[in-house]
Amino acid sequence: MEGLNVSDANLIVHLHPSKSNNIYDAILRELSSLLFKFNENFDGVVLAYEFNILDKNAKILIGIHPFFGVRLKAKLLLFSPKPDMLLEGKVVKLSQGSIHLIVLGFSSATIIDEDIREEFLFKTKHEEEIFISKFHKRHVIKIGNMLRFLVKSFDEEILHISGSLVPPHTGSIWWLDRHSKEVSQPDRGNKSREAEEETILQANGTVGGTEVFSINNDHKIKKSKRKRIREES
Repeated sequence: MEGLNVSDANLIVHLHPSKSNNIYDAILRELSSLLFKFNENFDGVVLAYEFNILDKNAKILIGIHPFFGVRLKAKLLLFSPKPDMLLEGKVVKLSQGSIHLIVLGFSSATIIDEDIREEFLFKTKHEEEIFISKFHKRHVIKIGNMLRFLVKSFDEEILHISGSLVPPHTGSIWWLDRHSKEVSQPDRGNKSREAEEETILQANGTVGGTEVFSINNDHKIKKSKRKRIREES
């Protein structure tokens, strides 16, 4: 599935002196506060992380509150769906005018009537609502199925995806995997290479380059100034 990538990040976690006896758990709590939220600095939703503490000697931060900063090297798993990416989700609700899905267990997705290709007909069979292809009778979409769909847009605030089943290479994953030769697959090689290049640029730039992101006690991430980075390095 597209939309997932791993990025390296340089972080500074701000901790209260009362947490100095158990710094590792305090860092875990701060990083866990980032999970399943869209982060503009990382351009994605943080799904998982692992980290290494770079310096054993933390630096006291200048200010009213006596916090100290701990420098980390973190590896982040990010979910960043973009238009025209292919995603996979589980169907949780069907109606004549829409299909509702859950992606990765936390993000909701909706495919409305105008984005469902005319090939699919809505029917009620044995008191079960389904979409069935009028060309391939075994290509059925029902609750519980895994669906491959195209991203139209992504609402970063509520983590909601608007999707499409218009392209022929979308639909029930079970059917698509068994009839891949019958479905015209687009050339996604160039797009994959572009995505890899974008990830590399991201790792060398905003996320994993010389810029350092600091996590304060309000669980907000801020960019550190280059001058501060040079002082701490």
